[in-house]
Amino acid sequence: MKYPGRLIKQGEKDKAIVKALQQSLKDLGIDPGAIDGDFGKTTKSAVQYFQSTNVDENGNPLVADGVVGAITWQVLFGKKTVPENSKPQGRLMKKAIEVARSQIGIMEKPPGSNAGKEVEMYLASTGLGKGYAWCMAFVYYVFNEAAKELGISNPLVKTAGCLTQWNKTTCRKIKKAEAVANPALIVPGSIFIMDFGSGLGHTGIVVSVSGGFITTIEGNTNNSGSRTGIGVFELSHRKINSVNKGFIIASE
Repeated sequence: MKYPGRLIKQGEKDKAIVKALQQSLKDLGIDPGAIDGDFGKTTKSAVQYFQSTNVDENGNPLVADGVVGAITWQVLFGKKTVPENSKPQGRLMKKAIEVARSQIGIMEKPPGSNAGKEVEMYLASTGLGKGYAWCMAFVYYVFNEAAKELGISNPLVKTAGCLTQWNKTTCRKIKKAEAVANPALIVPGSIFIMDFGSGLGHTGIVVSVSGGFITTIEGNTNNSGSRTGIGVFELSHRKINSVNKGFIIASE
């Protein structure tokens, strides 16, 4: 059964989905109660037990909250049952991914300086000099170069501030709750925005979506996905639910 594009939890009304969930748990030796399509306390407890004894595709423990989102669904029903997308939406987002890929491996010089020829080029595209955090500047630069190649306007706000971009953009936005419930809403070329408080954020460009995970190209990061890293990296382990603001669809 395909992931239904929403969180499945206690009180779910679609009995066919709940029965499939209950039967799958029962087949694994976990008692969900009667196979009756009623997602009550017994079924929730069974889901929580399943989650507490299983890991996601990256080997990380599932969150034992009794709610079946895309990650739990994938572990329970298989990878082919969750949304997967590696096709960009529109020519600008496609071109932006191409430009971003061409920058993978660029590093700060020296490391930890927020400086270096290319880093300063990213920052300059937003009107800043060296020494500033540059993840949003990288994203703006990428879309600006892509727009130039296509002979169109860059739809992004000219800023190196992640939260400024989120707050001021006129592009379509997908908030965290929507994205977590339905990963199919996120398309390659989307821009993710994270908020760390006190005006600090992080961002990058989505390359592909696989269930509850995204592959991204990010600046000012490292192999661990830090917001204070030293280069441009492609990362494949970001959970959609870690993106606490949401996603920007910067199409032309």
